[in-house]
Amino acid sequence: MKLRYLTVLISAALLLGACDTPPKVAAIQAEGGYNNMDVMFLQMMVAHHEQGLELVSLAESRSARAEVRTLAQAVDATQSDEVTMMTSWLQQWSKPTTVDHAPSAHADHGGLPATGPEEIAALNKAKGAAFETAFLNLFIGHQHNAVEMAQMESAGGANAEAKAFADRVRQSRADQIQQMLRLLNS
Repeated sequence: MKLRYLTVLISAALLLGACDTPPKVAAIQAEGGYNNMDVMFLQMMVAHHEQGLELVSLAESRSARAEVRTLAQAVDATQSDEVTMMTSWLQQWSKPTTVDHAPSAHADHGGLPATGPEEIAALNKAKGAAFETAFLNLFIGHQHNAVEMAQMESAGGANAEAKAFADRVRQSRADQIQQMLRLLNS
């Protein structure tokens, strides 16, 4: 138990340590060619991140355990900065920063993220220990969806920076999923 707790604290410290320096990702430019996959990936990830930010905001204020609040704070800082970067790339390419929310618009690539207003409303109603369990389960699924979208970008994107970002998303969200699974089991 103590080893798990120490692992969580170290992981959170590493995540937060990276957040202590001024964010620089918005300064990264996605120059060079891009294709429709790059645009779609960024648009969908902006929407996905906005949902994630809504979820972690609830966890920051309502989770009983400090480890979960620390994880939520780290995700908040990281994903807020990533939204800034992604929207700047889309603006640089003169593309919309929002995504078409019609399910049929995304049927060819797996659809939109599964986390929607209903899931967020249900989480908002959860109380006490049930909240934390519900948050971790929902956010594991949410981050798994980010991994899947990042894999699609890595396979089909054309822009080197967008693909490098997708690789970072895939690795960091997979790490977060493992951390949350440990939290669920502790």
